[in-house]
Amino acid sequence: MSKATTDRPQHRKIPAAVYEAELFRLQTEFVKLQEWVRDSGARIVVIFEGRDGAGKGGTIKRITEYLNPRVVRIAALPTPTERERGQWYYQRYIAHLPAKGEIVLFDRSWYNRAGVEKVMGFCTPQEHALFLRQTPIFEQLLIDDGMLLRKYWFSVSPEEQLRRFRARRNDPARQWKLSPMDLQSLYRWEDYSRARDEMMVHTDVPASPWYIVESDVKKHARLNMMAHLLSTIDYREVATPKVKLPAHPEVSGNYRRPPRELSTYVDDHVGRLMRARD
Repeated sequence: MSKATTDRPQHRKIPAAVYEAELFRLQTEFVKLQEWVRDSGARIVVIFEGRDGAGKGGTIKRITEYLNPRVVRIAALPTPTERERGQWYYQRYIAHLPAKGEIVLFDRSWYNRAGVEKVMGFCTPQEHALFLRQTPIFEQLLIDDGMLLRKYWFSVSPEEQLRRFRARRNDPARQWKLSPMDLQSLYRWEDYSRARDEMMVHTDVPASPWYIVESDVKKHARLNMMAHLLSTIDYREVATPKVKLPAHPEVSGNYRRPPRELSTYVDDHVGRLMRARD
């Protein structure tokens, strides 16, 4: 067994019922956070980084499951266009930063330059060095302007990453998540580790520290990250307007629905499934 695995704390896995209950409790707290952000005009930026298959996307899905997409947005930027390559490096990310009353979750971020671009040679050594020098300054500008910035690194062992990649390869619903570029994170594990370590040296600073999420157990990683993020923000529950519903729909009796045959309805796929089971 590799040192990467043995160094990790070993915990008994959380029972499914306990996980579901705690997940829903935290999701309810995120709804409160969302309403506080909308009411107070706060701006929150959360960065999710880590190796491919580390569990970033799954955690983002759990956070946003019950949230308003007009308030909480996910920024998952594609490969830069030719025009974007000619811009100031941070420029395309700035366009996705939150306005007042918004939360933006970056599923990968400007830290691409410190990881895949550095390892795969998609940037020059000079561009990489400039990134390491400018990033703490750039993030300080965001903080000085009033944004709440949180940075999370999802840490997965090589054995667990390989297991997840194999599961993706054999799952027709998730095969799209496994690309030749993803495989490079296995073949060049140490290169990515050195790049991460160098990035941490320059960008893990008191004003915008990195928080490491042990993610070999996905359920633990989700709960740990969600609880930690909530604990770092001094939000409060906002009073919501009371909605009074009628005892029954108000119908005057003067409306007649058009005959069904005048409309085209979706086929009863569920009915066919149920009949096939009988």
